[in-house]
Amino acid sequence: MSEKLEFRKIREFGEIINDMFQFLKQNFKPLMKTYIYLCGFFVLAGMIAAIMYQLGIQKVAFGYGNGQSTVYGIQRLYDVFTLNYFLVIVLSMLNYTAISVSILCFIALYVQKGNQAPTVEEVWAYFKYYFLRVFASSFAIVIFLVICFLFCFFPFVYVFPAMSIFYSVMVLENGSFEYSFSRSFKLLKDQWWATAGAIFVIWIISYACMSMASLPAIILTLVSGFAKGAGGFNSLAIIVSTIIQYVCQVFMILPIIGVTLCYFNLVERMDNTGLFERINQLGKSGADVNSTPEDY
Repeated sequence: MSEKLEFRKIREFGEIINDMFQFLKQNFKPLMKTYIYLCGFFVLAGMIAAIMYQLGIQKVAFGYGNGQSTVYGIQRLYDVFTLNYFLVIVLSMLNYTAISVSILCFIALYVQKGNQAPTVEEVWAYFKYYFLRVFASSFAIVIFLVICFLFCFFPFVYVFPAMSIFYSVMVLENGSFEYSFSRSFKLLKDQWWATAGAIFVIWIISYACMSMASLPAIILTLVSGFAKGAGGFNSLAIIVSTIIQYVCQVFMILPIIGVTLCYFNLVERMDNTGLFERINQLGKSGADVNSTPEDY
């Protein structure tokens, strides 16, 4: 049996990518159980809302194509930006928050328990404490990123790595919004390029996995579109493709694990907390201080 993964250590670029998959492999069942129990409701609610919205858009588009609806621009906006549209957005944010908080709480407990997977009940106790805090913070973070993006895109590129580890700081250090925001930039002060590169590759890998898994939905949508022609997409194709896309959101676990590994790497380079803890274990019975080889 392979040795349990240690988060609190310095890692190079390749180690972060390898350990991301290793952690998922070692804790696949408890991670999936946590995901289903704590995120399943939000995935299901978002899926239903998305299906209803897309079916509604299909009817609107079909009506325009057959001259059955007004062509005034304001009416088209009302038909597209419906209440269901904003419901899909809110549920998507709740879903992403649930995935992020559940996996981060899982990792926090995993580290506290000495590299042992926690139960769903243990994760739930943390989850309900952090969920609303992280969700509320998400609005400020999204606004901040949008403003940075509008300023010629480059500020967005600069702050994105810090905002990626923001949630790790908030959950793993129980930080306030102000503390987590400033701490994220401090951790990246001398490691921006390496961390930004690692996060960029992590997201590419995650989206590639998600795209491959969503390939049947993409093919089904294209085939339906060509087959129906001007009549629009088949309702069954819309339902099936939407279900597949939401099921594939399970791959969002990967970047959360990867970014958390980046966070621990930065913390170890700045504070050496893992090293100090292993030094404190010297002389204690049963302590294997050589189980995490690394260079400081």
